[in-house]
Amino acid sequence: MRIDNLQYANWSEKIFRQMREGGVDAVHVTVAYHETFRETVQNLERWNRWFEKYPDLILKGQWASDVDKARETGRTAIFFGFQNPSPIEDDIGLIEIVHTLGARFMQLTYNNQSLLATGCYEAEDTGITRMGRQVIKEMNRVGLVVDMSHSADRSTIEAAALSERPIAITHANPFEWAPALRNKKDDVLRAVTEAGGMVGFSLYPHHLKDKSDCTLESFCEMVARAAERYSVSNLGIGSDLCQDQPDSIVEWMRVGRWSKEIDYGEGSVTAPGFPPMPGWFQNNLDFGNIEAGLRAVGMDEAEVAAVMGGNWYRFYQENFVPRG
Repeated sequence: MRIDNLQYANWSEKIFRQMREGGVDAVHVTVAYHETFRETVQNLERWNRWFEKYPDLILKGQWASDVDKARETGRTAIFFGFQNPSPIEDDIGLIEIVHTLGARFMQLTYNNQSLLATGCYEAEDTGITRMGRQVIKEMNRVGLVVDMSHSADRSTIEAAALSERPIAITHANPFEWAPALRNKKDDVLRAVTEAGGMVGFSLYPHHLKDKSDCTLESFCEMVARAAERYSVSNLGIGSDLCQDQPDSIVEWMRVGRWSKEIDYGEGSVTAPGFPPMPGWFQNNLDFGNIEAGLRAVGMDEAEVAAVMGGNWYRFYQENFVPRG
């Protein structure tokens, strides 16, 4: 089983066919960065057209059983998520609505302070806000997973403590391996994983040691060491693959509508545009390279299977279903 728990590609038949050729059973896709509720619905409409046009390649994923259905029928299950709480605007009632529409992950922040929590680029981290506490409670109730990938340290630790269900960092790496602002320090990773949460390792070059020149061995050694420290059962892949996107999309990610200036965010990012992916991971055809790399650094077959998809599948089973 292969599950990639974060992509934001420029979706096309080519990419859907690569998913199939690469044996990718499920992908969590970003359907909102800074969009309002109505704009997010328009993005979902676009996905409905793709499901209609390519029914032999993809299907809408809502539950873990849809991964099974995808595997049985030779397709890829597509799960929706938000990288920002902007789709719920200032209305807690929209949490249940977006879950009904298919959303399964929502970040409480995207780099900046939000109504819910503090982003990882803010100078001061004030933690989870009053609204954030209520939103986490409602997300737990309906089965919308709390994602803290772009959140600051205190906010993430507080979210893991406040949430009655495990939370996720869908796409990031250990800070000590690659010291980028978006990567997570040991106490943050421990807070999330000790509460049963998941960490998806990112292939986005700004999150990698040596960036685009990161070696497969280095990446897989990092995964193996994380498995020793945080338990292999809490780890997966969240590649953050942005295949075929124009450079203007990076500006939308970083800036949205909140600034007139280009925000480079990461301290080491000094130019606009997407960095080159490492040679061993270019697209959905390359997940086999990661599997082989994990075996090469000493992980056994059960551990490799868990990281490549089994852990996310279990997490889907336990956390997408509403409570009460």
